[in-house]
Parts: sequence; structure tokens; C-alpha cells
Amino acid sequence: MNLFDLNLENNLKTGAPLADRMRPRNLDEFLGQDHILSEGKYLRRVLKAGFLPSMLFYGPPGIGKTTLAKIIANSTSKNFVELSAVTSNVKELRKVLEDAEENLKFHNVNTILFIDEIHRFNKSQQDALLPFVERGIVVLIGATTENPYFEVNKALLSRMQILNFLPLKDEDLNKLIDNTLEDEIRGLGKYKIKINKKARDFLIRTSSGDARYLLNSLELAVLSEANGENEIIISEEVLENSMVRKNIIYDKGGNEHYDTISAFIKSVRGSDPNAALYYLAKMIESGEDIKFIARRLIILASEDIGNANPMGIVVASACFQNISAVGMPEARIILGQTTAYLASSPKSNAAYLGINKALEDVRNNIKGEIPQYLRDQNNPANKSENSYLYPHDFPSGYVKQEYLPQEFKDKKYYQPKDIGYEKEIRKYFKEINEDEKTEN
Repeated sequence: MNLFDLNLENNLKTGAPLADRMRPRNLDEFLGQDHILSEGKYLRRVLKAGFLPSMLFYGPPGIGKTTLAKIIANSTSKNFVELSAVTSNVKELRKVLEDAEENLKFHNVNTILFIDEIHRFNKSQQDALLPFVERGIVVLIGATTENPYFEVNKALLSRMQILNFLPLKDEDLNKLIDNTLEDEIRGLGKYKIKINKKARDFLIRTSSGDARYLLNSLELAVLSEANGENEIIISEEVLENSMVRKNIIYDKGGNEHYDTISAFIKSVRGSDPNAALYYLAKMIESGEDIKFIARRLIILASEDIGNANPMGIVVASACFQNISAVGMPEARIILGQTTAYLASSPKSNAAYLGINKALEDVRNNIKGEIPQYLRDQNNPANKSENSYLYPHDFPSGYVKQEYLPQEFKDKKYYQPKDIGYEKEIRKYFKEINEDEKTEN
């Protein structure tokens, strides 16, 4: 290291952001992830055994994925190489892999290759890793905020242990605040800081388990309020003004995207407009595609509401057309109205179940011959002894007639429920059946 490099290192140590300065240096300082790190759990056993498999750390930002990889590397005698999938290319990756092979061949030294945001590597880059991981030339530790089952090659996933990292708990974030306020070298201990419980709870709540966001917000609050030797009072208002945005955990291409839309649909299906509007607001605030939301509402209106309220699909279809016409921010009003309407509608999945049962019979190759009198009579081959009975020739607009193939006679696909408008449908079928009995 030359003089300039040393000067750079010293400047980074003193001028680095608080979140970087407070980065844990060992497992004793590491907070959270007890489900894999506490005594007897998977990662503790791995470190104790001295056997390090390739692993994929999956979870939201700011919870210690990169930090833990470095701590693990420091506990071994292996080389540690860090790449970012955002800035690295295939050429750089291949050079690292070749160097790792040389080190193992000539110096008996293994390499830990840590790749941050590994999901950003394209298929060819991920494929390049396969033979080196499979042969054990590198121990690959990848980190991703996106669902690896959607974003990482299956062949690569099969060679890695997937560890799910969770947002930090409130007690972990509380301890982090304490450690930061007490540490005079790396933290904010040199300042006279007073933060009451209300402000502390607000900081923890808005951080959503993200340590980096918490520390960045706290650092800005302290530095912007610092005034000589005076005590620094950190209130809820000061913290709120020190946050650029509310930290909503939502990865539009990954797990949170699917979890939130799932909770949204289930809340509408469960007739809870309050929960449905909350999840709708979360999606809107996170920048979700409003047309995606509207399309899901159209599907739900047919699948879960159906003929219990036939207007449901009409409203949902109108919603899609209208939000396409007006866009955001006004589209939120239309989506909110539609969500509240559908959540408050009676529910029936009878039509949905009916088509699924019919499809099952068709897919099982059960052959059903269409009755001759229902076929196109313009074809001479379709002439039948039995003639088609035209329902409108009868007083009630209905006549008993077999429409299903003989093999499916008496099959019941659609069974309307005694809910909403389907009550009227049930009543109609009951009446025409009684009329038939009367005529007979």
C-alpha cells in the first residue's frame, strides 16, 4: 500500500457514513438472524465444523448479508474476493475465477467469492460460475434482495444452500441504537444526545428492520441538530424531517411483490375492505403497476364474486379502462372505490369451480358425443330422429331437454350458492324444475 492508498483508507475511516463505521466486525457484534446464527443453528454448525458450502443470502436490504459474508471470510484462511453484480462484467468475473484456480493449484489456497446483488448477473455470467462452484474451486456466497427462485439459475441454486435473512427485530434495532450512541470512536458517543422513547420507537418503526436506513436517518438527525457543546435533542419531528422517504419494504420483482398482492386478493376475497385498502395503498406507494392491480381485480371479480354479484366484473372492467385513461395520481381513487366495492360484495366461486370441473373432464379425455339434435343442422350427417326443442316456443321460455353428451348425463358443474344474486338463480332453477314436474 502506497502513501496515497494509506491516506485514502484513513479518510474513509473518519469520513465514512455511520452505517459503514458501525458495521459489525465479528459474530459477537452481529445483530439478528438468530434462526441461522444462534448456538446450534445451521450457520454456527457450519463455522464450527470448518466446512463452508456455497451459500445464497436472501433477504431485504440493510440486515447484514454483506457484513456476515465478510465476518465468515475473516474466520477462515481463505482468500476473500468481493464483486458487485451491478458493476462487474463477464471479463472481470472470468479473471477472478481464473485467479482462484491458480491460487488453489499452486498455493493450496481456496477462495471465497462474494457477489452482491447476484440476481443482476445475466444468464451467461451465472453459467460461468457453475463449473467453478461445482468443482469447489471457489466457495460462492451470493447476496440478493430478490426471490432467488425467480432470479437465479436453477442449476446454480441447486449447488448452493439458500439462507433466508429476516428484517431485524425491534430489540435488535434498539440495541443498535444503544451501541451507536455509546461508541465514541465509530459511533455518535462523542455527542451529547438525548432521544426519548417516542422518538426511538418512531425511528425503529419507520426503519422496517433495515439497520442501514436507521443509522443513516439517525446520523443526519444528529449532525443537522449539532450545535457546539450543547445537548442534542432528537425528537420524532427531527427524525421525520431527516428521512427522505418512508422505508417501505417492497421489491416489485420478488417476494414482497407476491406476498403483498396475495394479501390484497385474500383480503378482498375475505370481505375485509379495510385490510384490502391498506395493501392497495402499500402497492400504490411502492410504485406497483396500477394496471397489474386492476387486472387482478378483474380476475377476482369473476373467480371469487361471480354471479353472487354480476356487477362486480363490470365495475372491475370499468376500473381498468378508467385508470388507463386518467393515470396516477387520480387512478388511486378509482382503484380504491373498486377495491372497497368488491370487498363488500357477496362472494361465490361456483362458476369458477364449475369451469374447473368441466375442464378436468375434458382433459381426462372422457369422450362425449354431442347429441345429434344439438349439432349444426346444415350438415346432412347431423339429421336426427329427435328434433331440437326451441325454448322460446314454450310459455316459460324453458323446456326439459338433454344438452350434455349421454356420457355426462346428470353431471352438475355449476351449483349456485344461496348468496347474493345467486339466490335468484337458485330460485329460477327451482321454479323451472317445479314447472316441469307440473307438466309431467
